[in-house]
Order: sequence, then C-alpha cells, then structure tokens
Amino acid sequence: MPQNKLKATFMRGGTSKAVVFNRQDLPADPALWDPIFLAVMGSPDPNGRQLDGMGGGLSSLSKVCVVGAPTRDDADIDYTVAQVDVKRAAVDYSANCGNMSSAMGPFAVSEGLVSAPANGEAVVRIHNTNTGKIIVARFPMTDGEVEIDGDMTIDGVGGQGAPVRLEFVDPGGTRTGRLLPTGRACDRFEIPGAGTIEASLVDAANPCVFVAADSLGKAGDEMPDTLESDPAFLAKMEAIRCAASVAMGLAPDVAAAAKIPSVPKVAMIVSPRQMTTLSGRHLEPSEMSLGIRMISIGQPHRAVPITGATCLAIAVRIKGTLANRMARADDGPIVIAHPSGTTVVDAAVEPADEPANARALHGAVYRTARRLFEGNVFYRTAKTAAQARRSA
Repeated sequence: MPQNKLKATFMRGGTSKAVVFNRQDLPADPALWDPIFLAVMGSPDPNGRQLDGMGGGLSSLSKVCVVGAPTRDDADIDYTVAQVDVKRAAVDYSANCGNMSSAMGPFAVSEGLVSAPANGEAVVRIHNTNTGKIIVARFPMTDGEVEIDGDMTIDGVGGQGAPVRLEFVDPGGTRTGRLLPTGRACDRFEIPGAGTIEASLVDAANPCVFVAADSLGKAGDEMPDTLESDPAFLAKMEAIRCAASVAMGLAPDVAAAAKIPSVPKVAMIVSPRQMTTLSGRHLEPSEMSLGIRMISIGQPHRAVPITGATCLAIAVRIKGTLANRMARADDGPIVIAHPSGTTVVDAAVEPADEPANARALHGAVYRTARRLFEGNVFYRTAKTAAQARRSA
C-alpha cells in the first residue's frame, strides 16, 4: 500500500524540536489528527526510540505543532502543541511548549501567514490554543528573510543564532484561572514512601508543582540519567504531581490525574550551589538564582522547559513560595540552573507580598530557532499498516 504524506516543516525551537504543520494541510476535523501525529512521530514504540518516525525518543523531541489563521482579534496566528507520548498511543493537548513557541513566529512569517518588514524587527502575536494565552515573539529580519545568524547561545544547543524574544503576556491561570490555584503559597501532601511533602502549586505559562530537593533526599544537582535510573524517586514525583493535580482542580482524583501526564509539570528545586552540567561545565552558586530538575511526561528533562522556567521565575516573585524562600534574586533577571546550563528569565508579579491576590504581569525569555527542513512527511496509520499485512 502507498504511504500517506503531508506537507510539513521540521523546526528546532530552543531546546526542543517538532514537526510543524500548516493548519490548512491537515484534516478539517481535529478529531482525525491523533492517528496522524502518532504515525508521523513513530509512536507508540515500546523500545522508546521512535525509529520508525520523526520523534527522538524524548518528550522534548516528540512534539507536533499546528499553525493557522487566528481565532482571536488580538492575535496574528493560532498555535497548538501536540505532545506525542513516546511509548504509548497517546497525544496530549493540555499544555504549551515554550521552546517551540520561539519557532512559531519565524514559521508564520516564512509561510506567508504573517507579514513582516524586510529589515528590522518582526513582531508576531501568537495565540496558544493549549493555554488560551498570548505570546509576543520578536525576532530580526534581513532582506525579507527571517534572520538565523547571531551571537546568542543557549545552553543545551550547539552553536549560535539570532535571538527570539518571547513575552508571555498575563501568563497566570492558564488552566485553573488562578496564579495560585489553591490560594496558598505552599501546600502539604502526604506521599506514600516520602511522608509529608511541602510544595508550591503555581499556574503560569503552564501549571507547575515545585518541591525542595532535600525533602526528597536529593541534592538537587543530580544528572537526568541518575534520576531516570531511580524508580522510587520517579514514583514519588509522580505521586506528588497527581496529588497536586487534584488540589489544583485539574483532575477529580489521582487516577484521572495519572492519565494527564503533561500537566501539571513537577520539579524539584534547590538553592544556589555548585553544579556540573551535561557538557562538563562547572557552575558556581554566584552564577544562578536557584537550580531545578524537572520531570516531563515521566522523564527527567535535560534542560528546563521555557514554560517551566517562566513559571518558576514568577514563583520566585511571590512571597512565601518555596522558590521565593530558596532563591537568591533581586529585581533583576532570574538565572535558573538546569542540567544543560542556565536560562535567564525576566518576570513581574503584583502585589508580590499578597499571594492570594497576586497577578503575573509577564514573563520574558530569549531563545533561538531554526527551520531544519521542509517538504513532505511520510507515514502509515494503523489502518494502512493493517491493510499492508492483509495484502502480504
């Protein structure tokens, strides 16, 4: 049987990669998308490698983005993220990807969906349909093309590139409607095998749960592979995530929360300390505001997702949260240390000393992005594979 094919673009945004589709090239009914996205990425793959598709075996490399005409008057484009599970036949639309957000403005301009000056700064207002929030992307143009050359470096990505500034406008309450869903800066949960765990539940850019590394018996500077080989630790983090999901009103019970693995994100944080990155670089306490180790779809992340970094920076600005108590930060940018290096985030909250009434004004971060290839992506849906077997 012939393979199916669709026009597609493969892009890197920050420390993630995704297959990007123009909305008009997909079936009109989104209910028909999941089988396509699974087949394109090579999921489900019990081996966890996605060798029969475009995925890379990690949550940060198993994403699909859909870009189309805006459905809001204050936006230039609509943008939807599909997080494709590596090992299971599951596609999750419940959260945004901040890293891939940096590629959406350049994609829209290159596709002719949005006009931009031939030279100077392009500004694209992006409506992320996963969260219902607006993200403003700013990036340079040269001779009518999106500029990719520059001197900006991102920890976790080799080489240099042109900066893309992302401004998450009014990012609080993406899923719950409140910056602090429980109205408290900290909550406590009874976790089997871990006892009472204190956590800060924050909904900004994406809902996140932050716990102190020492409350889990960790130093907070562990490498992802070390954490991945510790099933007891991962089980505790998942139990914390599910309990927080219920407390945040994202799921009615822990069983339902377990079926929504992408939100909330869960992470352990640590006060500034010496750390070593995946590249062998040594970080001193003076180089960071605080450190983080984030879990994404059950996997320890090699970097920190941009939405996670934005949420953590906003948490730093709220009096009484774990992040606020543990961070070394003033009114300037917040530097977050992660396994691949550091990420700098700017965030503003008011009133910062009234957690229950606090509002996140914005979070801003710089990334780089690049179009890797364009053409047709070939795939076989489950039905096509079954037909092929019958033909044989």
